[in-house]
Amino acid sequence: MNVIKSAFSFICIASLFCAACNSERKKEATAKQAAGPRPPARVDGFVVTSKALSDAIEVPGSIVADESTEIHPEISGRITNLYVREGASVAKGALLAKLYDADLQAQRKKLEVQLKIAQSSQSRTEQLVKIGGISQQDYDVTVLNVSNLRADLDIIRTSIEKTEIRAPFSGKLGLKGVSTGAFVTPTSIITTIQKTSGLRIDFNVPEKYVGLIKNGQYLNFTTEGSERSYTAVVAATESGIAESTRSLTIRARVKGNETGLVPGGFAKVRLSFAPDSNALMIPTQAIIPQARGKKVYVYRGGTANFVDVETGIRDSSDIQITTGLKRGDTIIVTGLLGLKPDAKVVVKQIINKQS
Repeated sequence: MNVIKSAFSFICIASLFCAACNSERKKEATAKQAAGPRPPARVDGFVVTSKALSDAIEVPGSIVADESTEIHPEISGRITNLYVREGASVAKGALLAKLYDADLQAQRKKLEVQLKIAQSSQSRTEQLVKIGGISQQDYDVTVLNVSNLRADLDIIRTSIEKTEIRAPFSGKLGLKGVSTGAFVTPTSIITTIQKTSGLRIDFNVPEKYVGLIKNGQYLNFTTEGSERSYTAVVAATESGIAESTRSLTIRARVKGNETGLVPGGFAKVRLSFAPDSNALMIPTQAIIPQARGKKVYVYRGGTANFVDVETGIRDSSDIQITTGLKRGDTIIVTGLLGLKPDAKVVVKQIINKQS
């Protein structure tokens, strides 16, 4: 009996509480209706106009030699003489190292003697075949023997030339990697050589600038630790855009005096492009980042319309709009956090209006 009375009491209390809540809600709704609709947000606007915009970018680059390679022997052997002077400039064809070739020289002398005897035999058989003393076939055998000996002698001479390691082009030698008496193979590095004239600079530009790069275009660059500015001219581009970086590799040739430039050095490359006379620039704070793209609020007929835009160049305060807006549009630049798409707004002032 006591349990039934307790349950009845709980139900009564709950009913009274719900009734009180409903009464409060009705009072709030009545108060809102009496107060009327929410007033439009008061915001500042910015009128979109076009202006001239100069586009310039700065990218890292590397100074490279016009020609650069490691010096390797073509055959294996022991170095008998080493003529590498570290850091010295050499001419094309200069002898850098000599490998042991006594055995090849002996074979060469042997073949030279054999060739001399074979040539004498060929001269005698030539006279005999003219008077019918021997058959034409016997004479052809002596001619073939002379040809074979000449070919063998050419092979030996080529092998001897391979024991002489020479500079492939004029340039500056690096540090030597071996010493006299060392046994080397085609994988051994004798030294390195770089062509010190006609330096180049390689750098990458983002994909969006690829269409603006032309052969013959001039650019400026500086090196690390120096304020001196150098000039280069675009000579070539890579055949395609790198998928991993979405950038294109550019190669330019350095112009003028190259004093102070060292292959492998770091460079800061500055590229300037023709100015866009009709660029649309708006304040950066007007941009609202989204998960997919960017948007701005455009004031149209007393409402805030949410519009997709694409951006371009950015500076300290403004950003370029490439698509989504047109000249004369009024965008909202303040009170953005409290706005919702198609909300009613009142533009209290136009800031930074340009003619």
